[in-house]
Amino acid sequence: MKLAIDGMGGDHAPRSVVEGVLLALEEFPNLEVKLYGHKDKIAQELKSQNNRIEIIHCEEVIEGEDDPARSIRRKKDSSMTRMLEAVSEGTADACLSAGNTGALMAGGLLKVGRIEGVARPALATTLPTIDGQGFLMLDLGANADAKPEHLLQYAIMGNIYAKKVRGIENPRIGLLNIGTEEKKGNELTKGVYSLLQDSNLNFVGNVEARDLLDNVADVVVTDGFTGNMVLKSIEGTAGAMMSMLKEAFMASGKTKIGALLMKTELKKLKGKLDYSEHGGAALFGLQSPVIKAHGSSNARAIYSAIRQATIMAEHSVTSIIKTTIAESNAEQGEKKEENE
Repeated sequence: MKLAIDGMGGDHAPRSVVEGVLLALEEFPNLEVKLYGHKDKIAQELKSQNNRIEIIHCEEVIEGEDDPARSIRRKKDSSMTRMLEAVSEGTADACLSAGNTGALMAGGLLKVGRIEGVARPALATTLPTIDGQGFLMLDLGANADAKPEHLLQYAIMGNIYAKKVRGIENPRIGLLNIGTEEKKGNELTKGVYSLLQDSNLNFVGNVEARDLLDNVADVVVTDGFTGNMVLKSIEGTAGAMMSMLKEAFMASGKTKIGALLMKTELKKLKGKLDYSEHGGAALFGLQSPVIKAHGSSNARAIYSAIRQATIMAEHSVTSIIKTTIAESNAEQGEKKEENE
């Protein structure tokens, strides 16, 4: 198993990337890593040689403010571009970066390529729930606009991921909507509802945003515009809640004693809301696994993203998506002919 990693992507690179890689190598004995970036800076963090890590020197770095598509085309010797090329050329089984999200999505399409039959790739990640199980949500911003058939494909890809990576035998598929009733929503959600209802998926109906953290579904599908806003709202609320709790517990001597007594429980609460335990966001619909780690990822978050990419590659998630999408498209084509 070979993984290509952007060693210069993220707020704390290359240190957090190198530390995360070392954690992953301890757990996965068959894993080998191709680490792309400035050789001297990476070697300084690595400190000692590791025969399972190959450092590939790159002179350029795609920065957060760079134009996504233009930077992939122009910065040919960047750590992200060369990482994506490694997957495209077959010298790596999967790749991940904590760098520029737009550039990674653009590069994924340009370098890795889209699976035949997938209309629109989707960005997906696992978000926390109150019971700690989490749920997969997509699309989170790869496409602002979508058609009903796009969301059906998101559900199919999410279902495969939930089965193969998260180990859920019969994932519950939910459609994000403004109400749980069948006739609720706009033309998009109404169209998707009927497609999901007629599919072989375990469709549990519409789900509301306020219920997402109550584990109402294992996979939730929506368009990228809505999904990105929901994601940012959840992240912002979680961060604000932890800040308010900290402020409340630091208000006086009594509350500080209370915080000390509740230290274990507060750590558990923080862990439930911690994105680093769930891995990164996967770009579904590409020829090989491409994982986007959070820009502020620490070593633990990088490790989780590596684990995610490794499991996806080991369980042939991409190949299964290819086969399933082809079968679904053929089925939809037959239904269309019958209706005509």
